[in-house]
Order: sequence, then C-alpha cells, then structure tokens
Amino acid sequence: MPIYEYRPLQVSSCGFCEAGFDLLQKLSDPPLNSCPHCKQSIRRVISAPNLGRADTSLERGNLEKHGFTRYEKAEKGVYEKTAGVGPKVLKDS
Repeated sequence: MPIYEYRPLQVSSCGFCEAGFDLLQKLSDPPLNSCPHCKQSIRRVISAPNLGRADTSLERGNLEKHGFTRYEKAEKGVYEKTAGVGPKVLKDS
C-alpha cells in the first residue's frame, strides 16, 4: 500500500493539515477531498519515491564471497571476467 501526501488548498487550516500530512491508503481507495479533522479542502500531491540505497549484491567482493563469477562484454563475442573464478576471457567460436 502506498503512502500518499496531502496538502491543504487554503491557508487557513487546522494544525493537522496545515503543513500537510501522509496517509497510508490502498491503490483502490479514492483520494481524500477534505481534512479528516477540520474538513478543509485538501489535495493529493505527487512526491518523490523512496528508492533506497544502491544495491551491493553485484559488487565484486560479494559475488566472489558467494561463489559466483561475473563476465562483462568486451566486444562482439568476447566476455572478460570481472569477478570470481574461471577463465579470464570467454570467446564465441
């Protein structure tokens, strides 16, 4: 379920919606039109998603620790090893 942000449409609003508020709602729930406390008009705003931090699972040390090997394309039909054990280069014959 996403967390939606709401902001008041008017300057005069209650302490709850004055600076805006967040609300956990189902995707199928309709957006709120009024503050649940003071009944002033509000609107749902688009906010930046939380993307988290960079994934470290594909870093060289982590791959090698778990016994994986990674190859990256060097040119057409040629792949060079960047992590793990195995041949340094794989070539298409």
